[in-house]
Amino acid sequence: MRHAFTTQRLMLALAAALIVPVLCLSLVACGGGGGNGGGAGGGSESTSGADFSAPPSVEAPTFDSADAVSSNDASIDVSSANKGVVMAEGKSASRLKLLVTHGDMSYNYDIPGDGTPITCPVNMGDGEYTFAVMRNVSESNYVEIASASANVKLESEYAPFSQPNMFCNYNDSSACVAKARELTGSATNVGDAVRAVCNYIVDNVTYDNDKAAKVVKVTGYVPNPDETFSTNKGICFDYASLGAAMLRSVGIPTKIVTGYVSPNDLYHAWIMVYIDGSWQSAKFSVNPQSWSRVDLTFAADPSNQGLVGDGVSYTERYVY
Repeated sequence: MRHAFTTQRLMLALAAALIVPVLCLSLVACGGGGGNGGGAGGGSESTSGADFSAPPSVEAPTFDSADAVSSNDASIDVSSANKGVVMAEGKSASRLKLLVTHGDMSYNYDIPGDGTPITCPVNMGDGEYTFAVMRNVSESNYVEIASASANVKLESEYAPFSQPNMFCNYNDSSACVAKARELTGSATNVGDAVRAVCNYIVDNVTYDNDKAAKVVKVTGYVPNPDETFSTNKGICFDYASLGAAMLRSVGIPTKIVTGYVSPNDLYHAWIMVYIDGSWQSAKFSVNPQSWSRVDLTFAADPSNQGLVGDGVSYTERYVY
C-alpha cells in the first residue's frame, strides 16, 4: 500500500529530488582543483608505512532477495548494513530514489526502473537508519513505496569506504582491479601502493572536455571506473571513482568526496585516503592514520586550475 509522507519526509523527498541534478551538472563543469599540498614541481619524494599485501580477491556483498523488505515492486536489503552498504531495487516507469536517513542527515540515490539493484554506502556512522524507496508522482513530489530500518553497528569506520558502491562499481574481474594489483605487486609498504595507483592515474588519464559538454545536459550521471580506465579519459567524478575503485580493491580505504573548492566555490570531486603510512611528494601529502586529500584531476593537469580556482580551501558536501 502506498504511504503518504509526513511533513518532515516530504521535505526530505523534495531535497532528494533536487540534489542529484545539481550535483551532476556541477561536477561535469570542473576541470580539477588543487591537490593536497599544492601544485606540481620538483622536490624529494618519500613513502613509508606498514608492509603491504593486497587482498587476494574482492569480496563485496550482493543483493539478497530473501533478506529484502519488499512492497510495490521495490525491495530494500539491509543485511549488509553493518558492512557499510545497503542495496535496493525497483521497477517503475516513474523515477525512483533511495532515501537514506540518519538523524538529521540524509542522502539520496537514483534507482534504475528496470529492477537492477544499486549498492549505496551506509556512510553516516553508527545508529538508527531508515531507508525508503520513493517514486516520483509529479514534478518534485514523491511517495514512499517501500521502507526498512536498521540499527547499524559498522564493522569498522572504514567499512563503507572499503568496498564497491554505485559510484565506484568494480568486482574481482574488473580491468582496473587487475591493473591495481599489478601496480602494487612490488610495493614494499602502503605508501608505495598509494603512490603507484595515484601516479598511474595522473600519468594516464586526461580530462574529457567533450564528455563534460555532453553529460552537463543530463541528470543522474554515474561514473564507471572500467570505462575511465579503458578510455584514459574522464571528468573529475571519473578520476575520483577510478581512484577509489583501484585503491579500495587493494585494501586501502578511500572516500569519494564532492564539494566546493576556493576561491569561487566551484563544485568538484576528489578522494581521501587512509593508510598506516605516508606518501610525501611535490603534488601530494598523504599522512599516516588520517584522512588525506588526493586531488587526481588537478594533479593530472595543473594548468586547469584557472577553471576551478586555487584549490587551497576545500569544503566537503557529500561523501561516498
